[in-house]
Amino acid sequence: MRSLKLILAALATGAAFEAMTLLATQDKAVRAVSPWQDDPYDVAVSFALVTVPLLAVATAVGLPAWRAPGAPGREQRIVRAAAALIAVVGLTLASEWAAVAARAHARVWNGWTTALIAGLAALTPAAAGVGIVLWRRWSPLAPGDWLDDLPLLGRRPGLVERIRARATTLFAALSLFAAAGIVGAQAVGERWSDPLLIGWALLVETASLFAFCVAANAAAGFIRRTRSRADTPILAGTAGLVLMTAFRDPLWTAIAHRPVTSVPLLVALTVGAGLLAAAATLVRRPA
Repeated sequence: MRSLKLILAALATGAAFEAMTLLATQDKAVRAVSPWQDDPYDVAVSFALVTVPLLAVATAVGLPAWRAPGAPGREQRIVRAAAALIAVVGLTLASEWAAVAARAHARVWNGWTTALIAGLAALTPAAAGVGIVLWRRWSPLAPGDWLDDLPLLGRRPGLVERIRARATTLFAALSLFAAAGIVGAQAVGERWSDPLLIGWALLVETASLFAFCVAANAAAGFIRRTRSRADTPILAGTAGLVLMTAFRDPLWTAIAHRPVTSVPLLVALTVGAGLLAAAATLVRRPA
């Protein structure tokens, strides 16, 4: 399979996945009978709902410059972006299969559930096939970045260098902006009124999106960026925060014999796990 066809196959797989995910999460009747409607499965699904389109758009933006001269490593960077997209899709499909295997909410399964599982069964081999070929094409990043392929920026090298120098700030600002929109819509839709809950959701969403930006940039080389010392603690802290968010109820039930029912406890458990994970990366090993 030639690279361009492989990229298009990855984009088509991502589009099909996004269509099924939108149906399973945004249609109330379908969501009510979805096996993966709740945590821990919903954490992966909600994350993919936002990040798969972002990676698909980024990948598609690179295609018009596919055969243009210059910008060494362009094809390789686009292949890596498509691989990142398929990785998110694959991990989410695995989470959804785990929900099916656990027969989560099996008492309410109906025809819509059967349709969702059929879609899952169709998407899985498609994602696996494309992912295997992309993995075989994986190679270390070449010099340069995606900014080299943007003609308008290419005429202003000073602007390009300023963007590169402030990449971390840019990722943080974009993450906060997107998180504010997502959490704002969720707060309105679910009629949240607790400022602590809204603030916690904004923190989780912003941290998750920032970690996504850093990881996706490392994979696809969107913006050439010097690795920050804060990257490892931020990524570890976000992982602890998200994992505790996903598994808070089973873990707390094992400890206290009841699920998490209060917002302060939710915040304490999840933020505490994130801080501990971040702190663990700062502890220096003895020489």
